Amino acid sequence: MDDYRKDRRFLKSFVLKTSGSIESDQQKGKEEPPLEKSLVENTELVELTSPQFFKLGDKPTKEVMASRSSRRLYSKEPLTLEELSYLLWATQGVRKEGAKIYRTVPSGGNRHPFETYLYINNVENLSEGFYRYLPLHHKLAFLFTRTDAPLRLANACYGQKFVGQAAATFIWTVIPYRTEWRYQMTSYKIIALDAGHMCQNLYLACESIDAGTCAIAAYDQEKMNMLLDLDEENEFVIYMAPVGKI
Repeated sequence: MDDYRKDRRFLKSFVLKTSGSIESDQQKGKEEPPLEKSLVENTELVELTSPQFFKLGDKPTKEVMASRSSRRLYSKEPLTLEELSYLLWATQGVRKEGAKIYRTVPSGGNRHPFETYLYINNVENLSEGFYRYLPLHHKLAFLFTRTDAPLRLANACYGQKFVGQAAATFIWTVIPYRTEWRYQMTSYKIIALDAGHMCQNLYLACESIDAGTCAIAAYDQEKMNMLLDLDEENEFVIYMAPVGKI
């Protein structure tokens, strides 16, 4: 059998026995990993528009689904801070809080293993640079700026220039242990499915505000991890999507 066929096992449904050494870390009583990365002290935070004040995204669902498309050409019109807030909330935001926190996208076991990084290039009232979304607080954390960011993003995506020219580029990383803590080896199928749910929400949310996006899975793993200063083992880039007005 060809080697690539062996990896198909991660696409199949299977359940691990729950005894002996194959118990999950949750079953072993190990502490649950945090559902949001911590911040460096004195990190600059940006307040986002609260979901209760959104005045956009009211297009009929049927219309939005019918017009959904991968869009690679964007106008020079900036995204508003409200529009960016809406897109972030639609992809990883909190919709309900209580004994548990529920997001706007489904995730196996409510584990939500992703972090949302952004390269901001053309958003009203936001400086150019890299940010991270804090879904549990609905805020942005400013990280750093690079004058060569558009070029580095394009190069890391094998020459796809529009990735660095969009108003905002969503860069999702995964912290696998959030899901592994409960699901062990079954985590990898779950994580792949969860990524699809998240990006599809971005597509539909973009269409509802006359913006566009294009999912990007073709990127150089090492270059993207280096750009965000990730350790590549416990957190790494898994998916990308530039966004702009159309």
